Amino acid sequence: MASALAPQSGTVQCRRQVSSTCTTRAMNLQRSLYFSTAPRLRSFAQRTSPAGPSGARRGLVVSAAAVSPPWGKRPPAKLVLEDGSVWNGTAFGATGTEVGEVVFNTSLTGYQEILTDPSYKGQFVCFTYPHIGNTGINLEDMESTKCHLGAVIIRDLSATVSNYRSSLTLDAYLKEQGVLGIADVDTRAITRRLRVTGCLNGVVTTDLARSDADLLAAARGWSIIGKDLIREVTCDEVHEWRDPTGAEWEFSPEAVASRGGAEPYHVVAYDFGIKHNILRRLASFGCRITVVPADYPAAKVLEMNPDGVFFSNGPGDPSAVPYAVANAEEILGKKPVFGICMGHQVLGQAFGAKTFKLKFGHHGGNHPIRFTPTGRIEISAQNHNFAVDPDTLPQEVEVSHVNLNDGTCAGMLFPSKKAMTIQYHPEASPGPHDADVCFAQFIDMLKAERLAAVA
Repeated sequence: MASALAPQSGTVQCRRQVSSTCTTRAMNLQRSLYFSTAPRLRSFAQRTSPAGPSGARRGLVVSAAAVSPPWGKRPPAKLVLEDGSVWNGTAFGATGTEVGEVVFNTSLTGYQEILTDPSYKGQFVCFTYPHIGNTGINLEDMESTKCHLGAVIIRDLSATVSNYRSSLTLDAYLKEQGVLGIADVDTRAITRRLRVTGCLNGVVTTDLARSDADLLAAARGWSIIGKDLIREVTCDEVHEWRDPTGAEWEFSPEAVASRGGAEPYHVVAYDFGIKHNILRRLASFGCRITVVPADYPAAKVLEMNPDGVFFSNGPGDPSAVPYAVANAEEILGKKPVFGICMGHQVLGQAFGAKTFKLKFGHHGGNHPIRFTPTGRIEISAQNHNFAVDPDTLPQEVEVSHVNLNDGTCAGMLFPSKKAMTIQYHPEASPGPHDADVCFAQFIDMLKAERLAAVA
């Protein structure tokens, strides 16, 4: 009986595999036909304005009309950039109109961490990776308590979610957070435009009653320069943080060893928009953390008598936060300090340097950094639009890290002031773990300070 049934069972299984294969091929063919015959730039309209009396070059407006895929129709949305280009796509997430600075991010994974990074306040993120939303949203990978960026710009919104940790879709999460999303636009073309022209302000809208001219005026009337955005993302009151990286995610034996038995180092962290995984990494290296608001007086911090002070990442223009710089100046030399991103720029100004705006910033998880004292190379995660001008630094400040893509200052050491800074994200999330060593270096500073106090 078994031998007689075996061929039939095998035949049925084979037929099912063939049927499944044919169905998959048919679906893939449908998608490939759609993408090949109905590209995002179905209509490419060039509308030029007459040259002015001075013979100035005529302006170019590019209009990209989206075609809805056959497996589901979404309402229309529009992105208008300040250079006059118009990108028509489809809407997901919330509805409405939002203005912000458009930047591109080259990370292949970790869109949820990017969405919840407070450093993106005031910005729209254009993802260069084309397929976004396939792993949904889970409750464990949030880098803050909410989504801070203004809008999400993507090539393709995943039609399905496939991840055992997912609790809701990207579309549902953005609706919940009141954040706009636009899909079915040519993100490669937008990214190339930003690389050539630099960051552009833009408006994303689902209100098609508003004219392109009206939206263009809104984009051109907005600027992130001079804006203090850290007041909008900082915490409201002083609180403690003790949670380290979860055991299932811990990757650093050195961090685990540093927690063994010793009295925890007390670190006061200025919250300029701090990411949760920065706090977790500090706790993983044996720190007890007191988080304070961005404008918390330095005198009150020093009254706590911490082992060290941390200045976090955050959004906006570093030159627009003189109160943060003043606090840093008061603390310098009295306690070991460590600054990341906005904290790096705040401390740079406290050292006496100036900051400037980069052309299109650094946003992604694959930026090479050289640690100049040893020549060590780190692949880093970055998210910033401003940098410290090394030519304005005092002579005693060493540029300890250099971005190998453009040569900008990516870190500083000021030994006499017990200060170290880096321009990028050692906690990654998302990104590589090469730079986790920076937390270990800060712990070494705290250890040396503690030993000196008892010597």
